[in-house]
Amino acid sequence: MASVLVVEDDGTIGDVVASSLRSHGYGVELARTGAAALESAARGPGFDLVLLDLGLPDLDGVEVCRRLRQRLPAAVIVMLTARRAEMDVVVGLDAGADDYLTKPVRLHELLARIRAHLRRAGPPAAPSVVQLGDLSLDVGGRRVLVQGRELALRSKEFDLLARLAREPDTAVSRETLMTDVWDEHWHGPTRTLDVHVASLRRRIASCDGARVPRITTLRGHGYRLEHPDRAPGDGPGEVAPEGRSGAPG
Repeated sequence: MASVLVVEDDGTIGDVVASSLRSHGYGVELARTGAAALESAARGPGFDLVLLDLGLPDLDGVEVCRRLRQRLPAAVIVMLTARRAEMDVVVGLDAGADDYLTKPVRLHELLARIRAHLRRAGPPAAPSVVQLGDLSLDVGGRRVLVQGRELALRSKEFDLLARLAREPDTAVSRETLMTDVWDEHWHGPTRTLDVHVASLRRRIASCDGARVPRITTLRGHGYRLEHPDRAPGDGPGEVAPEGRSGAPG
């Protein structure tokens, strides 16, 4: 049974969401403030998913997200907020969130999104290890090692790397990545993909002196994971600056 931490200061919304989740078989803990959420995360056991409202009475929701990400590195964090500006979405994702939903949201849609995230965050049926130079991707254990040292990745960063690593040196479209890593019914901003790619690039690039893969941006199409032993310049594709997408907006 998956465990969900609901962080919502609105009593009515919090109770409705928590009750619905429990009726669908989830273990639920409800926190009304940012401080209470952090206490729950520190107390353990670990949560599989956090549903986080940003409009909290005591702490800034984005800062709560950052702290929760540190305390629950493997959990899926879904922000649920009335903030709709694109910059708010980018800030939220950069703070460690895996998804960003704006209120009002239909309950059945919220439940479907939660099921999709938990399904993708679960262990695959056939664990395997992919070796890319000095980087070892343990799909079954959801671990990434570089020269024997673990590289800490957020849940969606790991999923994104694992998806690209399934077909190294092969172009993967934005649509395929959004479907496979997020959800086939995803209606959120495509900027989500670019933010996660940029963050994943930074984490991989932090492994100084190691032979690690790089992510190439293919303008107008998607991304390609370059094997570190591949000769420079092999194959088609253009490299765009980090964070730029091949799609408008």
